[in-house]
Amino acid sequence: MYYELPLLFAFLAGISTLIGGALIFLLKKTKFRYLCISFGFSAGVMIFISFAELLTQGIKNIGFLYATLAFFGGILIIYLIDVLIPHIYEEESYEGKKGKLKRTAILLMLGITIHNFPEGIAVFFSSVSNTKLGILVALAIAMHNIPEGIAVSMPIFYASKSKKKALMYSFLSGIAEPIGAVLSFLFLYNFLNQFFLGLILSAVAGIMVFISFDELLPYVYKHKNQHFSILGLFLGMFIISISIYLLS
Repeated sequence: MYYELPLLFAFLAGISTLIGGALIFLLKKTKFRYLCISFGFSAGVMIFISFAELLTQGIKNIGFLYATLAFFGGILIIYLIDVLIPHIYEEESYEGKKGKLKRTAILLMLGITIHNFPEGIAVFFSSVSNTKLGILVALAIAMHNIPEGIAVSMPIFYASKSKKKALMYSFLSGIAEPIGAVLSFLFLYNFLNQFFLGLILSAVAGIMVFISFDELLPYVYKHKNQHFSILGLFLGMFIISISIYLLS
């Protein structure tokens, strides 16, 4: 079974944090609402794919009971990671003393890096299942990683005024995904079968839904004009639904 494409998709999804890192240099004034709207858009993409593709495929492979158990198992796993290694996007992180900004960015980068390992595994096994699903999951995670890149690079740039440092930190936060994909290939690939794949896809759906509700959607409601952020959420769902139709 091939593995080059799954690893490539994980790499591209991971380094999309660089796009977020570069975006802050194109905006005359980076505002908090940009993160709110982009997180809403990403949440819409991830929620729709989780239920319309990943969990559906899991149920098809292993049945409703096992797929549902794996789905909530994925939620439990990412919840434990989130509790043990929190990473919080604070609006105040972009204002204040330079030392505090840099410390916030480093802690945020480390937290995001560790959270990105299971996302790399998600892209890898989704791509192994079928190329279309792999593209959709990689696209969803890439959209999620772009605002993450902004969240990491913004405080570093404001603190150091160095574009190079800002991009380096955003890159480091995303490189964990292809590393996670490589590790999953080395240690889990030989155990791959339809049942195991169904478990993984269902668990990945749980992970992505948890990230959306616990990490992304709270930002939507932090913005004063929530309608724009909610619009971003449904726009994300609409665009990814079109993508699924075109790839089917």
